[in-house]
Amino acid sequence: MNQHRTTPHPSRGFLSRRGTTVALLAVALFATACGSATTSDQATSVTDQPAPEGDETFPVTVLSGPLEGGTEVTVEAKPQRIVSLSPATTEMLWAVGAGDQVVAVDDQSDYPEGVPSTDLSGYTPNIEAILSYEPDLVVTSDDPGDLVSGLAAVGVPTLLLPGAQDLEETYSQMERLGVATGNVGGATEAVADIRTRIEKAVADAPDLAGLTYYHELDPTFFTVTSDTFIGDVYGLFGMTSIADAAGTEDDYPQLSAEFIVASDPDLIVLSDAECCGVTVESIGERAGWDQLAAVRSGNVIVVDEDVASRWGPRVVEFVETIAEHADHLEPTPAG
Repeated sequence: MNQHRTTPHPSRGFLSRRGTTVALLAVALFATACGSATTSDQATSVTDQPAPEGDETFPVTVLSGPLEGGTEVTVEAKPQRIVSLSPATTEMLWAVGAGDQVVAVDDQSDYPEGVPSTDLSGYTPNIEAILSYEPDLVVTSDDPGDLVSGLAAVGVPTLLLPGAQDLEETYSQMERLGVATGNVGGATEAVADIRTRIEKAVADAPDLAGLTYYHELDPTFFTVTSDTFIGDVYGLFGMTSIADAAGTEDDYPQLSAEFIVASDPDLIVLSDAECCGVTVESIGERAGWDQLAAVRSGNVIVVDEDVASRWGPRVVEFVETIAEHADHLEPTPAG
């Protein structure tokens, strides 16, 4: 799958980190609060009602959109015909236990195996085509062409879960999905498992503070800064991106080969092997790259481009991959 079609980008709903902690506390409060409404016409508020005893308490009101600036969406009854228009949201739906409620996924969703794939597009959505599946809930990461308002006009709620900025936002999105789909317990269990595995992987790895990395998105040297979801993963180990010093405001800058060579990263991670045929051996053939510390010391690894770029539950596999290689890393003098 093409990397640029799965990699989160700031223009597709990313948040700055500033203010996230306060917002997360608010989300934590309403993500599990789904108590009974005071009247039959009043939706359960996820901000001011007690937590339900089970997963079947509806209606529920859930934050849709980013943690800062999002809006609330109400789901009247437990959805039985969910349409997912994003690979990340598809993976999260299955992780929280809502897979059997999903009737259609977009043309980029390919995991887990057996998802009900269609030719629906999350990039150029066709509302008529979406409605042909008779959804009672649509989950997506983007709102192109006024998708959300168009579906709302015909009475279909849409839960917007844009590209996460960090792991905490991924956890929040999974919890919101649990509430919206009637799988609160499944979401809680999934988040707890991911947290535990990530914490163990990081705790067992050496401290890599002071080391740098270059994460290659494609062979034209697009990469990530530390202020991205991918960068947040490396930050768990104390590493920073060489792109931080590139002097660009873009969190997904295109570097020059000369800049990369001059930066001499301690770790090179290739997420363009599947899409573009880049290999550990082939980058050593690039001009000047055979002198890079990472190439000389064997600190070049390949990661699954979907696992590394989607902000869903498989992020734990990305973290564990970095952790497994961490023992081989140590500062290496340039030159």
